[in-house]
Amino acid sequence: MLYQLIEIPKIKDPRGNLAVVEKNTVPFSIDRVYYLFDVPTGASRGGHAHIAQSEMLVALSGSFEVVLKTPSETKTIHLNRPDIGLLIPNGVWRELENFSSGAVCLVLASAVFDESDYIRDFEAYCLFKNTVAKPDSR
Repeated sequence: MLYQLIEIPKIKDPRGNLAVVEKNTVPFSIDRVYYLFDVPTGASRGGHAHIAQSEMLVALSGSFEVVLKTPSETKTIHLNRPDIGLLIPNGVWRELENFSSGAVCLVLASAVFDESDYIRDFEAYCLFKNTVAKPDSR
């Protein structure tokens, strides 16, 4: 699975809507929450894959694009709604770009920060995926 869009339950109210992320909303335990904001025009974030960690990204404000890649597939997802989460499983390369003014990207992660879980070079990522994807040749 390259990605999954998850509808975040919301309570509509004339005074303003309320979106709720609870233990059943995301298919993993949330061990870390962080957010990206004030991303300058033309800047990009991400540019990595995780070996074990999964994440869900939400555009709390504004919009941005998430480019998801594997060695054989590329897909661009436009996020612009605070009630839609983009689930990115482990082993998928991601790049975030085209942030609108005032965009805020919330990230719900399945693990605390661990630099050894990151693959930050796309060629190394492709080698990793080809190694992982090969069947046992015994």
